[in-house]
Amino acid sequence: MAFLGLIFNALVWGLSWWPFRQFQSAGLHPLWATVSFFFLSWLVILLLRREAWRELLTTPSLWPIMAAAGITNTFFNWGVATGDVVRVVLLFYLMPLWAVLLARLILGEHLTRLALLRMVLALGGAAAVLAPAGGGLPLPSSLPDWLGVLGGMSFALNNVMLRREADRSPEARALAMFSGGVGVSALAATLMATQGLAPWPALASAWWLLPLAGMALLFFLSNLSLQYGAARLPANVTAIVMLCEVPFAAISSLAWGGGTLGLRTAFGGLCIVGAALLAALEKRQG
Repeated sequence: MAFLGLIFNALVWGLSWWPFRQFQSAGLHPLWATVSFFFLSWLVILLLRREAWRELLTTPSLWPIMAAAGITNTFFNWGVATGDVVRVVLLFYLMPLWAVLLARLILGEHLTRLALLRMVLALGGAAAVLAPAGGGLPLPSSLPDWLGVLGGMSFALNNVMLRREADRSPEARALAMFSGGVGVSALAATLMATQGLAPWPALASAWWLLPLAGMALLFFLSNLSLQYGAARLPANVTAIVMLCEVPFAAISSLAWGGGTLGLRTAFGGLCIVGAALLAALEKRQG
């Protein structure tokens, strides 16, 4: 059951690009959809674990987790809703590279040989994915590309900060992440709407409220599945199973017209996934 819970979570996130695009076509920007999807999870923890709210408010060291989680969800969801899903997901999973650097900076961890190897793999994979067809520097060339890269950086920071705050209650850490998911997305959407860069929340029909509520429930169940599985399986197993999100996203986007996969991108993707697998292997050895 624990393994299936992690698979379910990876499946939900791997396919999440499709409902985000459907809601966008109905008039709801991905940022507003993110607010809607995470509001239920945030509300449940807030009502059932009120002590977590007090802990969050009185523990400033949890606030970076809130910001990092919020930026992660905002950028990833926005990226997969508007860009090439395969590219965005692969660039997001450069997080092992950022995790090495942030763990060194924040936690004072030493750079091992495996850590250096996964940095080289991740950088090589990124260069392959980002290399322009006509030549040039391998840099992000579009807003979705940047959203994928920056979302992965934020996710790495979120994970490093969670390790640093491991002595805090799980409820407070979860509330911090969901508060960020709702708050950062709402703030970004509001600022963009006031500047005319994004529409205010609207749906083509009231009937869209039903699938919107269904997606909020699905994301809530997905989080419960992640918490259930991660609490019962070794950390390296959890990390490896979570990588299933990559093929779920790639296969679905190729089948449903949300992305493309050339030889160079496939090679870069293998390098990036290899770097993530090395990170899981290093956890096992540690």
